[in-house]
Amino acid sequence: MNAKSRGYALVVVLMCAFALTIYGAYSPARKAQKQQIVCIKFKKGVESQAVEQHMNGFAALKHEIPQIVNYTSGKTIMPNQAVSDYDVVHYLTFQSEGDIKTFEKSEAYKQFVAENQGIWEKTLIVNADIRP
Repeated sequence: MNAKSRGYALVVVLMCAFALTIYGAYSPARKAQKQQIVCIKFKKGVESQAVEQHMNGFAALKHEIPQIVNYTSGKTIMPNQAVSDYDVVHYLTFQSEGDIKTFEKSEAYKQFVAENQGIWEKTLIVNADIRP
């Protein structure tokens, strides 16, 4: 291959790389249309390390279960020092109700529940549409 051909090949490769970068930046993201809110109340005396392990384990499900479009979580905050019925909340978003069912039936989620339900006093799961 002569120098002129290598030059053209280099330009073509750079143009392809640029086109792929632009395509990736402007391709539409998966749109979440359903959400699941999971509220957890821990049993009295559960150590903070166990709570952190629970939070990290639930967050890791996003990387293991492709149906999860987005995930956030947090500890509950009650105004005026009121007592909360739940300690933490997990927010998951999905594209469809079918994706929620797939998530709930996944081995990773079942394993997470089996490993953590011993420290839960109660749970509340709410599924809802996401309004635009």
